[in-house]
Amino acid sequence: MSVYRVTELIGTSAESWEDAAATAVKTASTTLRDLRVAEVVRQDVQINEGGAVTYRIKLQVSFKYEAEGDSSPIAGLREDPSGR
Repeated sequence: MSVYRVTELIGTSAESWEDAAATAVKTASTTLRDLRVAEVVRQDVQINEGGAVTYRIKLQVSFKYEAEGDSSPIAGLREDPSGR
């Protein structure tokens, strides 16, 4: 039996929503193992001064949950990478 955890991510890009989603998933994959599904929850555009646009996307991402002591995939979320 497997258990999966779902968490929300927000990605941003000056290029596109697709790039914002890819950036969010790529960044999350550095600390989360066994990513399974990313579902788009919301897309919006932030209009900055001067008319520059930032694409923002909110994703719900699922990944396999492993119990404590089983090399938890969320270990990177509990400790600051700089060791603080």
